[in-house]
Amino acid sequence: MAITLEHISAPDAHDLKTGYAQCVAASDVRRTVYVSGQIPVRPDGSVPDTFTGQAEQAWANVAAQLRAAGLGLQNIVRHTTYLADRAHTAENSAVRRRVLGSHDPALTVIIAGIFDPAWLLEIEAVAVE
Repeated sequence: MAITLEHISAPDAHDLKTGYAQCVAASDVRRTVYVSGQIPVRPDGSVPDTFTGQAEQAWANVAAQLRAAGLGLQNIVRHTTYLADRAHTAENSAVRRRVLGSHDPALTVIIAGIFDPAWLLEIEAVAVE
């Protein structure tokens, strides 16, 4: 069952046109799945060398967790990305847009120290069925 995301934009708040929804309401929800922060580590334990490779791997790990729960990326209603360096902001946005396509859930990006210095980001998500 596909979910419907109602995009809500407060008329008395700033309006950003950057490929995400500032507020969403999910309807026809039966189950909520919380995906813990997914790191850019491949199943064999290796880590891609580039930021793009790491971002793609972290998203692949999010997708794998959702598949295990019987869901997909299109079920995400909110996600948070933790970046190790602000310099990766544009590249992060480009990967996110490529991975999610026209699906634009609510999101937050935080610049933070990541647990392992080799990891350049971590992504957590909330999805609904």
